Amino acid sequence: MQRRTFLISSLSGLSLLALSGCVPPRPTPTGSPTPSATPAPSLVPQPQDMLRSSWSDDPFARGSYSFAAVSSTPRQREDLAEPILDRLFLAGEALSDTAPGTVQGARGSGQRAARSLAAVAEPGERVAVIGAGAAGVAAARLLTDAGFTVLVIEARDRLGGRIHTVTSDSWPMPVELGPSFIVAGSTTSLDEEFTGLEVSHAPFTPTPEARTPAGTVTPISPVGADAVTAALAWAAAQAEDTSLAKALVANGSATLSMADGEAGVSDADWLDYQLATSTTLESGAPAEEMSGWYAPTPATTAADDIRIVLGGYGTLLDEDAADLDVLYSSVVTRVAYTDTAVSLRLGTGESLTVDRAIVTVPLGVLKSDVIEFDPPLPFAHRGAIAALGMGTLDKIWLRFEEPFWDTDAALWTTVGDDTLDFRVWVNMMPITNEPILVGFVSGERALGLAKSDNTEFTDAALRSLEPFAVVATATPAP
Repeated sequence: MQRRTFLISSLSGLSLLALSGCVPPRPTPTGSPTPSATPAPSLVPQPQDMLRSSWSDDPFARGSYSFAAVSSTPRQREDLAEPILDRLFLAGEALSDTAPGTVQGARGSGQRAARSLAAVAEPGERVAVIGAGAAGVAAARLLTDAGFTVLVIEARDRLGGRIHTVTSDSWPMPVELGPSFIVAGSTTSLDEEFTGLEVSHAPFTPTPEARTPAGTVTPISPVGADAVTAALAWAAAQAEDTSLAKALVANGSATLSMADGEAGVSDADWLDYQLATSTTLESGAPAEEMSGWYAPTPATTAADDIRIVLGGYGTLLDEDAADLDVLYSSVVTRVAYTDTAVSLRLGTGESLTVDRAIVTVPLGVLKSDVIEFDPPLPFAHRGAIAALGMGTLDKIWLRFEEPFWDTDAALWTTVGDDTLDFRVWVNMMPITNEPILVGFVSGERALGLAKSDNTEFTDAALRSLEPFAVVATATPAP
């Protein structure tokens, strides 16, 4: 069985010692549906169309969502949300202390910032909201309804930020390059809002079908999840935070057997599987960067708690933004603030002054220092920005003329070959009756592919799909 055992190698080495911005404009790298070069040979047919994301290479995002990096703390998210001189406020998913990395977390943070601003401002004051993603639109909507004069300044030529819905005549449904799912629908109103907006969404069963490189369907072993759970328990008992990778070394998981077991899959393969298809996917970061104290614990989400949005995630923002004053394609390069006003400089050289401002750019943009704050942000804010991590998760959407696969499973995963880039796939056929597959790549793999051209990106995806090709002869393990 092919494997590079990069996980075990990196862990052994350690024992010796994974939404809308305002920066200089650049085209959004959503990809082209037609590869330009001769594709590499593959068992999988060439798709009719392709669309992709490249969030780490997107200057208005610089990553997909925040994660708990080593030595960061939940308190730092709250520090970022503290008002500055009651004039400058920050918001976004990275500031959510209850649902970081989610749409509901971003919206809640935007509303929280708006309420904090409204509590200290006079009715009718002029407010600038920098960024028209989920947090920015939520903040602007609340403040506009409260009687403030609000100007939303957006670097892109569209709403949504990291919510990016693409509609095209060549696709039978909206393509989501950002979020696609509603998770824990029983505790959020998003599903009800989509229903009210007449946006279709459907239940999604998160039970994966796992295949080996030979195409053999194999039962998922709990070895990997158990190893990560044990490593996190070990880390929690330590006096100081450490990475998940070091925790795996310390509790012995890095030495799991590499001997082939059922279907030719080893215990070490199952640890790699857990990290690649779940843990890294949730954080968008490698185990070497994830906090051992705050990394997500492997858990099973109830099937009725996950829904997939089919009718356009971006519709969620369209209604709230319908009558907002939005200045598109406008890059904010400088934010100067005093105890009486906030002055903004745009990339065009223009300036404007407002009474107060809410900055909702992604954490990745804040970490890049492309916006000058004068004076610099307070120490607690700068410390939080530096400590929290920004993960990467990218997608590829592939539309085929007809299915080349023979499984009705909606969620696909691969085990036993860590040279594959896309280890998780969503099969839209049983959900929409369309031969469309959505692949996910995260962490270091996503960063490695971010600057690749569309042909290279597609080739990597097609190779990752080979275990699901009918010619691979999928046979259940005995």
